Amino acid sequence: MGIQSASEYVDFFINLNMGENVSMLSFLNNEKIVLKQKLEHKNLEKEPIKKGIEILEELVREINEIGEKAVLDKHQN
Repeated sequence: MGIQSASEYVDFFINLNMGENVSMLSFLNNEKIVLKQKLEHKNLEKEPIKKGIEILEELVREINEIGEKAVLDKHQN
Protein backbone atom coordinates (compact mmCIF):
# COMPACT_ATOMS: atom_id res chain seq x y z
CA MET A 1 0.00 0.00 0.00
CA GLY A 2 1.40 3.35 -0.98
CA ILE A 3 -0.34 5.69 1.50
CA GLN A 4 1.37 5.72 4.89
CA SER A 5 -0.13 8.70 6.76
CA ALA A 6 -3.23 10.79 7.31
CA SER A 7 -1.63 13.68 5.45
CA GLU A 8 -1.05 11.47 2.42
CA TYR A 9 -4.73 10.45 2.42
CA VAL A 10 -5.76 14.11 2.59
CA ASP A 11 -3.42 14.97 -0.30
CA PHE A 12 -4.77 12.03 -2.30
CA PHE A 13 -8.36 13.15 -1.70
CA ILE A 14 -7.57 16.75 -2.67
CA ASN A 15 -5.69 15.69 -5.80
CA LEU A 16 -8.65 13.59 -6.95
CA ASN A 17 -10.42 16.93 -7.38
CA MET A 18 -13.94 15.53 -7.13
CA GLY A 19 -15.33 18.95 -6.34
CA GLU A 20 -18.07 19.64 -3.87
CA ASN A 21 -20.05 16.54 -4.84
CA VAL A 22 -18.01 14.09 -2.74
CA SER A 23 -17.27 14.79 0.88
CA MET A 24 -14.04 13.65 2.44
CA LEU A 25 -16.01 11.55 4.91
CA SER A 26 -17.72 9.70 2.05
CA PHE A 27 -14.36 9.18 0.35
CA LEU A 28 -12.79 7.81 3.54
CA ASN A 29 -15.67 5.41 4.14
CA ASN A 30 -15.42 4.13 0.57
CA GLU A 31 -11.66 3.67 0.89
CA LYS A 32 -12.18 1.72 4.11
CA ILE A 33 -14.61 -0.62 2.36
CA VAL A 34 -12.10 -1.21 -0.43
CA LEU A 35 -9.31 -2.00 2.03
CA LYS A 36 -11.50 -4.37 4.03
CA GLN A 37 -12.30 -6.22 0.82
CA LYS A 38 -8.58 -6.46 0.08
CA LEU A 39 -8.06 -8.12 3.47
CA GLU A 40 -10.08 -11.07 2.20
CA HIS A 41 -7.49 -11.85 -0.49
CA LYS A 42 -5.10 -14.48 0.82
CA ASN A 43 -2.14 -13.46 -1.34
CA LEU A 44 -1.92 -9.81 -0.18
CA GLU A 45 0.20 -8.58 2.71
CA LYS A 46 -2.24 -7.80 5.54
CA GLU A 47 -0.30 -5.38 7.77
CA PRO A 48 -0.11 -2.43 5.34
CA ILE A 49 -3.83 -2.82 4.65
CA LYS A 50 -4.64 -2.87 8.37
CA LYS A 51 -2.49 0.24 8.88
CA GLY A 52 -4.40 1.98 6.09
CA ILE A 53 -7.72 1.10 7.73
CA GLU A 54 -6.45 2.48 11.07
CA ILE A 55 -5.42 5.75 9.39
CA LEU A 56 -8.83 6.04 7.70
CA GLU A 57 -10.65 5.38 10.98
CA GLU A 58 -8.58 8.05 12.73
CA LEU A 59 -9.41 10.58 10.01
CA VAL A 60 -13.12 9.72 10.31
CA ARG A 61 -12.92 10.27 14.09
CA GLU A 62 -11.21 13.62 13.54
CA ILE A 63 -13.87 14.72 11.05
CA ASN A 64 -16.61 13.77 13.52
CA GLU A 65 -14.87 15.71 16.31
CA ILE A 66 -13.57 18.86 14.59
CA GLY A 67 -15.15 18.89 11.12
CA GLU A 68 -13.97 18.23 7.60
CA LYS A 69 -12.52 21.68 6.93
CA ALA A 70 -10.43 21.58 10.11
CA VAL A 71 -9.11 18.12 9.21
CA LEU A 72 -8.23 19.26 5.70
CA ASP A 73 -6.42 22.30 7.09
CA LYS A 74 -4.60 20.23 9.72
CA HIS A 75 -3.24 17.61 7.32
CA GLN A 76 -2.51 19.66 4.18
CA ASN A 77 1.20 19.94 3.42
